[in-house]
Amino acid sequence: MTNIIVTTGNEVPGKKIVKVLGVVKGSTVRARNIGRDIGAGFKNIIGGEIKTYTDMTKNSRDEAYNRMVNEALNLKADAIIGVRFTTSMVMAGASEMLAYGTAVKSC
Repeated sequence: MTNIIVTTGNEVPGKKIVKVLGVVKGSTVRARNIGRDIGAGFKNIIGGEIKTYTDMTKNSRDEAYNRMVNEALNLKADAIIGVRFTTSMVMAGASEMLAYGTAVKSC
């Protein structure tokens, strides 16, 4: 397994960035389903965490993150700096989770 440093910062502590390889990203699009929506509707009435949506969001974030890291590894990057997550609605009931950052070589 290859180790890669991933940070939201713009530098790698203790390292010098010697080359910017470019922006790397990973995304996934997930859709809600009727079963989750029924349960979420009940939670909306009584309040509380909607666990199925929490799990779906976590899984989406993990998938987007892993795809971003794999893209950086394909570029032979040592690190990814400036990592961010964003989400957007693609269509009614479906959202994209995007992870992006800058792949770099460091020493």
